[in-house]
Amino acid sequence: MTSPRRKPRRRGAVGVFVRAGKLLVIRRSKLVVAPRKFCFPGGAIEALETEEEALVREIREELNVAITPRRRLWQSVTRWNVQLAWWLGQLPAEVEPVPNPAEVESIHWYTPAEMAALPGLLESNRAFLKAVATGEIDLK
Repeated sequence: MTSPRRKPRRRGAVGVFVRAGKLLVIRRSKLVVAPRKFCFPGGAIEALETEEEALVREIREELNVAITPRRRLWQSVTRWNVQLAWWLGQLPAEVEPVPNPAEVESIHWYTPAEMAALPGLLESNRAFLKAVATGEIDLK
């Protein structure tokens, strides 16, 4: 008897960027999965790609800006069995992100409390914000 094949777990990298106590939040385009939902930027990790490489690529694709990954903050698994790696990143101070309309409808800066109150915030982002609020994650 053979065991059923397990579908490989998908992986994603999530970017957390902080400026003046506010977090960079995107509203997803109507053209992507989970359309018009609010979330941190990021996306799928491709085969043979490190978490950091995926984060740099995804932020460039979504926000037209080069970033520097600083440190891994957290990890989680969504109810869709996607393993997420949450990374603190640094945006150049003089650069403002510009949304790629195919992927991002709009860009916002919110405090953690403002972000948590957003209607349509992805569930995984709520879990992350709860971990920040309880001190499990340090954004400094």
